[in-house]
Amino acid sequence: MEHRSANLSEAPLPGFHPHRLDIQRSAEAEQHGHRQRVRERFLQTGADATSDAELLEMILYRAIRRRETSSLARRLLTAFGDFNAVISAPRSQLAAIQGVGSAVIQELKIVEASAHAMSRAKVMHRDVLSSWDALLDYCRTKMAHMEREQFRVLFLDRRNRLMADEALQTGTVDHVPVYPREVVKRALELNACALILVHNHPSGYASPSEDDLTMTETVQRGAEALGLVLHDHLIIGHDGSYSLRANGQI
Repeated sequence: MEHRSANLSEAPLPGFHPHRLDIQRSAEAEQHGHRQRVRERFLQTGADATSDAELLEMILYRAIRRRETSSLARRLLTAFGDFNAVISAPRSQLAAIQGVGSAVIQELKIVEASAHAMSRAKVMHRDVLSSWDALLDYCRTKMAHMEREQFRVLFLDRRNRLMADEALQTGTVDHVPVYPREVVKRALELNACALILVHNHPSGYASPSEDDLTMTETVQRGAEALGLVLHDHLIIGHDGSYSLRANGQI
């Protein structure tokens, strides 16, 4: 009987295609080069010269190790509008975007939490009346993209330094219940001397409603009766803010 020796090096394994592996390696090398160029450009030119799409790309690098991320960054911006809206978007809405999984959502929410911490650090335990722009930035970062109305109170000491920032109520898309007695009670518990009320309008428009004005007057009367000062009531919208004090309504 004739025996034929098999030379395993002559034929590829079933289902193995060397050219596909070469294509994959080439794509990975190209993606690595692209990522390196984006990172180097960011380090050289800084954030001001970096587009929202490129910032999102670099965040996505941590969640998506080898595949390209520019198309996903563009889809996110198309869906939500800008960088801030993307990182502030609810998890459920992010998950509905093709290509977004738990790892991507985690990275975006880490960036959002970092932004909140940085803006908070600029106002906490500082005279907020002399750092008004920083205070507005903090409130916008915290509340501008919330899906439901939230009522917060900033409690100040006798030097107008921010001693506490607390969310007292969360409501629906167009209403949040406010209990003036609870606002004043909490101020006394914290030994606060002054207050700034803040709430958001998920509709995007920052102008006050009649209910907002009535509630502000009620809180102001209760605060003044106990020697507390109501400095302002800020309303936060998607594209800006409204100060009742600046508009002569306090």
